[in-house]
Amino acid sequence: MVAKQDGSARLLKLLSTGEQDLAAQWITQVSAGLAGRISRAELDRELNELFTALVEALRAGGQDAHGEELSELRALLTELSRNRARQGFTPSETALSVFALKHVLEPVLEGGTKDDVLAYLRLSRLLDDLGLFTIETYTRAREEIIAAQADQLLELSTPVVKLWDGVIAVPLVGTLDSARTQVVMEKLLQALVDTGSEQAIIDITGVPAVDTQVAQHLLKTIVAARLMGAECTVSGIRPQIAQTIVALGIEFGDIVTKASLADALQLALKKAGVEMISPAGGRR
Repeated sequence: MVAKQDGSARLLKLLSTGEQDLAAQWITQVSAGLAGRISRAELDRELNELFTALVEALRAGGQDAHGEELSELRALLTELSRNRARQGFTPSETALSVFALKHVLEPVLEGGTKDDVLAYLRLSRLLDDLGLFTIETYTRAREEIIAAQADQLLELSTPVVKLWDGVIAVPLVGTLDSARTQVVMEKLLQALVDTGSEQAIIDITGVPAVDTQVAQHLLKTIVAARLMGAECTVSGIRPQIAQTIVALGIEFGDIVTKASLADALQLALKKAGVEMISPAGGRR
C-alpha cells in the first residue's frame, strides 16, 4: 500500500510540473493530429476534463486503468470515443487524445531523477492501457453505428407502397436474403393490417437474379400473406429470370406471376372489383 501511494505521489509530481503548460501542449498536439476538425473550445473542454479526472484518480491512489479510482476517467473516455466514432474519426485519431500526453511529458524527464523516469514509465503504461480502452470503446461504438445504419438501409430498401384501395406493393431491389426476407414479411403483413388490403404485389424487377434460395424466401413471404387473407401476385419476371426458374426446376405452384408491375396492378384491380376504362372508351 505504501509503495502504491509513493508511486501515485511521483506520478502526481510528474503531472504537476508545469501543469498549465503541460495541458496546453497536450491540447495543441491533439488539435494538430485532428487537423482542426474539432473546435479548440470543445477540445479544451474534453482534454481538461480528462486531465483533471486523471489527477484526481492518481490522488486517490489509482494506477490500474480498470480500477475503481479511474471510473470517472473511463466514463469520459467512453464519451469521447463514441463522439469520435460518430464524427468519423479513425481509431488512431481517437487514441491520440490519450497517447499525446506521453509525448508532451517527455521534456519533463530532462535532468530528472531515476524516480522521475520510473514515474514516467509507470504513467506511460497506464496511458497505454487507457489508449487501448479508448480504441476498444471506439470499435464497439462503430459497430453499433454500422449495425444501426444497416438496419436503416434495410428498412429503406423494402418499402411497402399503397397503389390503390385494397392493393399494396413491395418493390424489391437488390439481393433477397434471409434477414431481408424477414423484414419484407413483417412490413408486408403489417401493411395488410394497417390498410385492410386483400391484394399484394411483390415486384422483383430490381432483383438481379432468382435462385432456389431467393424463390424459397419469396414463397415464405407469400404464404405468410395468404395466412392473413391476402392474394399475392409476383411481378417483374423478366425472360432471363423465367429461364433460370425453369432451369432450376423451381415450382411456384398456384402463385400468379406477371411480367410487369403494370400487369400485376391491372390484375389486382380486377380482382378487387375495380372496373377500368381504356382511353378509347372500352372496358378492360
